[in-house]
Amino acid sequence: MINKKMDKLRRALSGNDQCDEESGIITQVMDQSTLSWSTRIKGFAICFIVGILCSFLGSFALFLHKGLTVFAVFYTLGNIISLASTCFLMGPFNQFKKMFAPTRVVATVLVFIAIVMTLFAALHLKNPGLALMFIIIQSLAMTWYSLSYIPYARDAVRKTLESCIT
Repeated sequence: MINKKMDKLRRALSGNDQCDEESGIITQVMDQSTLSWSTRIKGFAICFIVGILCSFLGSFALFLHKGLTVFAVFYTLGNIISLASTCFLMGPFNQFKKMFAPTRVVATVLVFIAIVMTLFAALHLKNPGLALMFIIIQSLAMTWYSLSYIPYARDAVRKTLESCIT
């Protein structure tokens, strides 16, 4: 523990005090942005709520003719906006860096592929069944990606699924 504190002090004194996974999220957030904390929280909340509203409004489209295509577009747009909302907390560069960290790169790539394929199936192919399949993949990929930010959450999900299957 003393060595960790000495390393942090050494990095701070040498000007190489980079945020690492051990420092608190609030410290990381505060160091990465020139926006005030309240502005960042408001920006995050507004973007996140707009994203959820887009996804929710897309649900009403399911009752319309060709509603699955509209749902796929709104749902995907909602996920993109919700994902972008975290840029207010961490800053866009740091968020992008964390998204492609070794522990998240597979989940991030799957999320982006699912988003592109959902939009492709809904808008270009106009295939509601395929769009629905990619919406499900997108939901699972976003869940897996989100779990990567919670310590040991992925391990808990794996163990739970393994115990349910066996």
